[in-house]
Amino acid sequence: MNIRTDLALERRELVNDECQGVECDEYTKGNAKITRIKVLNKQGEEAVGKPIGTYITIEGDLISNELPSDDNRRNAVSEELKRLLPKDGTILVAGLGNSDITPDALGPKTASGILATRHIDKDLAETLGLGNLRSVSAISPGVLGKTGIETVEIINGIISRVKPSAVIIIDALASRRLSRLGTTIQISDSGICPGSGVGNSRSEISEKTVGVPVIAIGVPTVVDASTLAEDIMQIKGENTPPADSIGMMVTPREIDTVIDRASGVLSMAINCALHPQMSAEDLSALI
Repeated sequence: MNIRTDLALERRELVNDECQGVECDEYTKGNAKITRIKVLNKQGEEAVGKPIGTYITIEGDLISNELPSDDNRRNAVSEELKRLLPKDGTILVAGLGNSDITPDALGPKTASGILATRHIDKDLAETLGLGNLRSVSAISPGVLGKTGIETVEIINGIISRVKPSAVIIIDALASRRLSRLGTTIQISDSGICPGSGVGNSRSEISEKTVGVPVIAIGVPTVVDASTLAEDIMQIKGENTPPADSIGMMVTPREIDTVIDRASGVLSMAINCALHPQMSAEDLSALI
């Protein structure tokens, strides 16, 4: 079955739980279920169809719902990012996607909520009582159809001048299950292929292609209609899958709210990870 999904968790669900070359650890923190999958070698890559690296999945209630005060997803994302980020150096945050297409607007909306500080003079920051601010740059590079430039080319050009110690990439993802749309956050250190989840894969953005560590963060916003239909037929025990030519993506009807709130969760989680000495309230005031 041709399953289209960006989630390592779902790829692992399709294979034997004891597949070689893959380690999995699950735990719960408040209302957030956290799964950490490590693809250790080529055998693991072949088993789950994901590059060697670490994939952290954080699951909870629908993000479009009013988030409770004890929702732990933002803190979980922030803590996981702290483990993956280098301790020093400028961080480049890039929000991928097309802001004119709602399910694909997660990256640009998240980037707009990032506290960019690279331009702030150190003396000025100290005068304002912000002497511990980390150097951060944020961009929304757009999409190839609008710019005529591959995203990896734009990022490489910026890296050559800004010289960040790591890049954080935010992008909308595809899931195989409707239940994971707007409820799940994935973090990985293996990079990303923009558009792969919707069958429009572009050039890879990873440490191999840009020369610095790449941390990818995303939320599933679409399900491929063929994948969903095949999945439902398997559950019902039917053997004849539909043709793989439906050419449609399914997204929640409240996708605009999902994008607004998910981008808010991610941007604040990233800000908290990059500026741990500051409270969320102080960061909100600065932004």
